[in-house]
Amino acid sequence: MQTEILEFNREGFTVSTDPARLDLTVIHDFLANQSYWVPGISLRSVKTSIEHSLNFGMYHENKQIGFARLLTDYVRFAYLMDVFVLEEYRGTGLGKWLLECVFNHPALQEVPRWMLATWDAHDLYARYGFAPLARPDRFMEKVIQRR
Repeated sequence: MQTEILEFNREGFTVSTDPARLDLTVIHDFLANQSYWVPGISLRSVKTSIEHSLNFGMYHENKQIGFARLLTDYVRFAYLMDVFVLEEYRGTGLGKWLLECVFNHPALQEVPRWMLATWDAHDLYARYGFAPLARPDRFMEKVIQRR
């Protein structure tokens, strides 16, 4: 499902869902070299993941400074991932604003189940209603080890 391109603006910063604005170099560099969740990910994999997601780029004066990616069917389920703000822009509330832009996207207002995985930001996501699985016995995962 293609949704219309949205832009949110605040004090010289923009969050946009326009895929043409995404700076793959910035996104790939952060994910491959600074994230704990996909160290070493290839540029090709980053491109493929973006092509199949609803993406939120964050910009300051047209420079990409943050990103969030959502897998969703727009009806029943949304999985939030790859959320980051570059280090020099942290501590100013921009990460929270990025999340608010994601959660306030009009096409996602009827989605009842949201999920994410985090090692270190439980308190942040709890502010937005995330909690440990209420029924972990209902969830399963399949993990394939790549070499």
